[in-house]
Amino acid sequence: MQNPKIKIKNTEILSDNWYTLKKVTFSIEKKDGSEETQSREAYDRGNGAVILLYNVAHKTIILTRQFRLPTYINGNTDGMLIEACAGLLDNGHPEECIKRETEEETGYKISEVKKVFEAYMSPGSVTEILHFFIAEYSNEMKIADGGGLEEEGENIEVLELSFEEALDMIDKGDIKDAKTIMLIQYLRLKNIL
Repeated sequence: MQNPKIKIKNTEILSDNWYTLKKVTFSIEKKDGSEETQSREAYDRGNGAVILLYNVAHKTIILTRQFRLPTYINGNTDGMLIEACAGLLDNGHPEECIKRETEEETGYKISEVKKVFEAYMSPGSVTEILHFFIAEYSNEMKIADGGGLEEEGENIEVLELSFEEALDMIDKGDIKDAKTIMLIQYLRLKNIL
């Protein structure tokens, strides 16, 4: 149900090159009952899913490293980012999407995943809701090298790290990706590793 205190007055598409960037003009009723008109831009790239693979026996996790242009143009000197496996839903079911992405990116074929929460990652400018998953992995589940899909321009390095090393990398600033930090902290908070 839509909020009756908000009225969309105009939506203008600024770009639909890669994803859709819209400028939305709307009115909002303030606490004192008065109405204010505002304009904001919202980037719609669809919703996504992310997963952290973990191994209880070895106390390890699987992460990826790949080039991320936005980080490069904002001070990440080599543009490489360490992160949990993730992908866009493309109108698919989150669980199916993350299983497919896991196999493509990491080479692990997983059958069971656990959804732990959903979150807006940058709600001031991006519409995306991210579905967060965790799953146990073992060496027997490794069926390919991973690395992503060449036709999607992916060139992904697969990393297996000890859980303690990953926590230390967050402290040192080597892991700066929010979704990854959230999932690593989730494992710690729930005493999974």
